[in-house]
Amino acid sequence: MATASTAGAGPGHTGPVRSRLSRVFARDPAGLNWPRAVMFLDLALVELIVFWAIGHEVYLPSALFGLLFTWLDDPGGGFGYRASHMAVFALVGAGVTALASALGDAAWGWLTLAAFAVTFVAGLAAVFGVRRFATALLQNTWFVIALGLAVALGDSSHVSGHTWAQVLAWAGGSALWIAVTFAAWLVRGRGIRPQPIAEIPGDTTRKKPTPPLIVFAAIRAVTVGATVALAFGLNLSHGFWLPIAAIVAMKPSLEQAGLVSAQRLAGALIGAIAAGLLLLVPGSVHGLRLVVTERGLEVVALVLFMHGVAIRFWNYALYTAAIAAGALILVDLPQPTQHAAEGYRVLWTLCGVGFALLVLLLTGALARHAAKAPPPPSA
Repeated sequence: MATASTAGAGPGHTGPVRSRLSRVFARDPAGLNWPRAVMFLDLALVELIVFWAIGHEVYLPSALFGLLFTWLDDPGGGFGYRASHMAVFALVGAGVTALASALGDAAWGWLTLAAFAVTFVAGLAAVFGVRRFATALLQNTWFVIALGLAVALGDSSHVSGHTWAQVLAWAGGSALWIAVTFAAWLVRGRGIRPQPIAEIPGDTTRKKPTPPLIVFAAIRAVTVGATVALAFGLNLSHGFWLPIAAIVAMKPSLEQAGLVSAQRLAGALIGAIAAGLLLLVPGSVHGLRLVVTERGLEVVALVLFMHGVAIRFWNYALYTAAIAAGALILVDLPQPTQHAAEGYRVLWTLCGVGFALLVLLLTGALARHAAKAPPPPSA
């Protein structure tokens, strides 16, 4: 009995550590969806082959995110309603892509201002319901990713990207999913279909623009703007991961933010290690074998994305690991002998979630202080 009672309180107090790890890697069996992942891989391979054929793989990320985010935003229902909704989403995404790509060579102050404005407007979308906020959050996340890609391409000496081509790639990815829904609608009898990603909230109940809602939108905007200023103002290598991590970590509840931040950090570390090991392969081959190896790693990146789609609602930490590994492979493949990106990615993810948690802690403390303050004396 004595041994059993002291097992959880032994040296190092491993009990609380195990409890935290179990929460970080907790799995929801209902969140595993392999058919959805296989469909994504099929469509992503189509895009990959197209960009192989035209020789412009630099635009593949825009097409992939256009496909994935339009799929996530698909509301279900009749095809006319779905197509019009997704067309508006694709049009807004094209504008966001154009704005981010055009700002690739701008000064960091303009980047900060644009990030603040886009994030603030996205936060105010919660007035139109949880569904609209989820849609705005997708656009907000894509803006930060596209901004980072534009700055990276602007700094690259041997890879270049054009704004119109990035917009066309995003629109092509969105159009591909709209075409798939049209084909499925014809094959299945032109009926009303359920929402493809059922886990995305569908509530469109409008809310009043209350002061807490506006304040939280402003806090998110300031946090993302500040991380963008740090990332690009200080010219941090791969610094755009910092605002991305901050967006993910900014949750209304501090407890939710802490759990998501821990999961993202664990996933970033696992994904960085996996990508670093895979990127060691092309560094030791040359000529035709190098070309074949690079093409194979691009397929591996898509397979990792497929696993991310499958386990997105199964476990967020492992989902982050799969997406991080795939993204790092695509980003670092043009210069595979430089492996510092993996370490920078983990470092800036740590800084981003830490910055977001610090802001939430400060705002929570201020809110509690305001609640305890005595009311002003009446006349």
